[in-house]
Amino acid sequence: MSGRRQKYDIDLTVMHKPLEVIDLSSVVAARSEQWWNRTLTQVNSSVVRLCGLHGEFHWHKHDDDDEFFLVLEGRLFIDLEDRVIELGPRQGVTVPKGTRHRPRAPKKTVVLMVETSGIEPTGSDT
Repeated sequence: MSGRRQKYDIDLTVMHKPLEVIDLSSVVAARSEQWWNRTLTQVNSSVVRLCGLHGEFHWHKHDDDDEFFLVLEGRLFIDLEDRVIELGPRQGVTVPKGTRHRPRAPKKTVVLMVETSGIEPTGSDT
C-alpha cells in the first residue's frame, strides 16, 4: 500500500441494545466494501465489532487499549515487528496495547473484535 491509507468504512454507532438479537449474517450481507467495521453492541466499557477485511490495513498501534480479534470466516494475518500471527476460522488473539501491528487478509475475511468503546479504530501511526 505504499505509505498511504486506503478508505475504511467505519461506523462507531452501536447497532443493538442489550437483549436484542444480533444477526451477523445480515450485517455481513449488507456490506460490499473492502474494509468495513460495524459496532454490534456495547458490553460495559467495551464494544463488540464485526469487521470485513480484504487486503492490507496500515501499520498502527493503540497506546492505551488491547484489541481482541476472532476470525469467523477467511484468514487473517497480523504482522508484528518481529513475527506474523496467522488466524483461521474460530481462532483468536489479543494484541496488547502499544504493539505496532498491521492486519491483512488475502481474501474476504470476517472478524469479530472486542475493544474498549473509546478506542480509535485506525490507531496511531507512531
